[in-house]
Amino acid sequence: MEAAADVVHRQGAERTTIADIARAAEVPVGNVYYYFKTKDELVAAALSEHERHLNQLVSHLNELPGPRERLKGLIDGWVGQRDLAVRYGCPTGTLAAELGKRDQGGLDAEAGRVVRLLLTWAEDQFRELGQPDPEGMALTLVGAYQGMSLLANALRDPGVMDREGARLTAWIDSLETA
Repeated sequence: MEAAADVVHRQGAERTTIADIARAAEVPVGNVYYYFKTKDELVAAALSEHERHLNQLVSHLNELPGPRERLKGLIDGWVGQRDLAVRYGCPTGTLAAELGKRDQGGLDAEAGRVVRLLLTWAEDQFRELGQPDPEGMALTLVGAYQGMSLLANALRDPGVMDREGARLTAWIDSLETA
């Protein structure tokens, strides 16, 4: 599943083959076919892996003392992945955009569900800070990340992630606690 998530992120769902996944996982192609009969099953596995990584991240962030620190930790994590974003964009966001162009499969809705998990977590942090529109603020934060990772990728400029990450951190610091 890790190999599927990595290769799909780097190549896109449409360009990825089962043989690519087998090569990345260093297993025979037959082994991959045993577990995943179709490319869509591999893409679903990649989405499951993205969800697993998100759950690990959130679990780690939830150990921080308060919502402000957790949100800033999230931003620091995004900026820390700037080289990956410059090369391939956001793993879940780019996959969601690609899947949204398909007419079948329902994987676009699954990608949206994974993104919604992050939005809900961020909304909870803004709510704990006592912000008046936690849902809107979560959408602004996650949208800013998607935008900065897209622009860093399009411009091949890691400085976009650094600058926008600093701007988001300053925004979080400026929020009054209710």
